[in-house]
Amino acid sequence: MTETSQETLATLHAQAYDAMHRGELREASLAFERLLSQHPDRPYYHYMRGLAHKYLMDWPVSLHHNLRAIELSDEMDEAEHWNAAIAATALGEWAQARRLWAACGVHVQEGEGPIEGNHGVAVVRQNPWHAGETVFMQRIDPVRARLLNVPLPESGHRFGDIVLHDGASTGRRFDGERDVPVFNELERLVASDFQTFVVFVSSPGPDDLQALLEATAPGIGYTEDWTRSIHHYCMRCSYGAPHLHSEQDDTCDDWQTERNLGIAAQSRHSVEALLQAWVSRGPGRSVDAIETCECPVPEYQEGWNWWVGPEDEDEGDEATDTPAR
Repeated sequence: MTETSQETLATLHAQAYDAMHRGELREASLAFERLLSQHPDRPYYHYMRGLAHKYLMDWPVSLHHNLRAIELSDEMDEAEHWNAAIAATALGEWAQARRLWAACGVHVQEGEGPIEGNHGVAVVRQNPWHAGETVFMQRIDPVRARLLNVPLPESGHRFGDIVLHDGASTGRRFDGERDVPVFNELERLVASDFQTFVVFVSSPGPDDLQALLEATAPGIGYTEDWTRSIHHYCMRCSYGAPHLHSEQDDTCDDWQTERNLGIAAQSRHSVEALLQAWVSRGPGRSVDAIETCECPVPEYQEGWNWWVGPEDEDEGDEATDTPAR
C-alpha cells in the first residue's frame, strides 16, 4: 500500500468514527463500507457498520456485519454478540438469537418460537431521538418488553405495546422498591389493541381516586393517574444524572381534586361504563371530559447520538423535557 493510500484510509477512518460520534449514521455506514472494501477482514469495521445499522433499525445489515465481526474476532466480544442478538430478535430469527444469548451467558426460555420469559421490570425511554418519555415495562426477553404504563398519546405508543430496546442501560429509576435500569427503545415491534383515552375527572379525595384506579370493567386495561405519575425531567435527570436546577417548583401537600388520567381501553364505551359506575358510587365525583388522540410514532431523527448517556459523554443538554414516571 502506498503512503498516499495509507493517508487516505487514515482520513476515512477518522471521518467514519467522527460521523458516528455526531450521529450521522448513514454517512458513517458509507465510510465503514469503503474501509471494508480495502480491509474486509477487520472485525472492528464490521462491528462499527453493524452498530450504525442497529441505530438505523436496519436489522438484516446489522445482523450480517455483527456475525461477520464475531467470525473474524480472535476473542469473544460481548458487544458483537449482544448487537447480533438484538438484530436476530428484531428479525424473529429465534434459533439464532438463542445461540447468541447462550454465548453471552444469558439464560432464555428454551424452544423454537419467540422467547416469552420473565426478565424483570425495567424502564424504557420511548422514541429517545424525540421527546424521550420513560415508562415502566415487563421484560419478556433480554431486549423485548411489554409496556406497563399508559404512555402519553404524543408518544405514539400504547399500554401493552411490545417494544425492542437496546442492551445497554442509560440510567436508573426507582420502581417503588428498588432502582431498575433504563433502556433506550429501538423499535415498537407489536402495537397493543388498547387505545389511550385522556380523561379529566374531579375526585373529592384520595380514596375516591383510588376507587377509580382499582375499578375494573370489560375492555379496560389499565387506569393511571397522570397528575401524580408524570414528572418532567431535563435530559440530564432523565439519563440518571440528577443535579440542581436554578429554579425548583414548590411542592404542595394539599389534595388536588382535578385529576388527569390515562385510561387504556378497547373502546370508548368501556371507558364511559367505568366512569359512570365510579361517579354513581360516591358524592362529589364527576367526569369533566373524555378525549382520544391517536398520534403516530414520531419520525426517526438522525443527526445526534441519542444513544450516548452522560456517563459516556458530557453533553450538558438541559433543553429537552422528558415526561417520566
